[in-house]
Amino acid sequence: MSKTLFKVLGASAAIALSSFALAQQMEKTAAPEGSMAYIVSPANGATVSSPVKVVFGLQGMGVAPAGVQANNTGHHHLLINGEQLPNLDMPLGSDVTHFGGGQTETTVTLEPGVHTLQLILGDHLHIPHNPPVTSEKITITVE
Repeated sequence: MSKTLFKVLGASAAIALSSFALAQQMEKTAAPEGSMAYIVSPANGATVSSPVKVVFGLQGMGVAPAGVQANNTGHHHLLINGEQLPNLDMPLGSDVTHFGGGQTETTVTLEPGVHTLQLILGDHLHIPHNPPVTSEKITITVE
């Protein structure tokens, strides 16, 4: 193995280990028992036209913008067409749409076809709560 390749692989391994260590050190914000996120509209199974207005619901907690640390609060993230939830032990990344301003609804443009939507609540640092506050995944059809 060349020295350059070894250096690149070594640096990649160091970054991966650092990320793992950081994830282990992050203390997740507690969510009150019974807290839940849900999608108010559209309804599961609905047929809609694009753009689609999505209204977020939250029970047992309040909404606060990203960066604002307050007890029993968080901000929404929307997963569109996600096969599975992202890593809920890390800050939510680019695979979800962030609503760090504390928004409780949005309008999304979707191509015709079947789509899934799911909410994930993140704390002031975009880290899912403990336990995670997520909605059920809904399926909609866009005409």
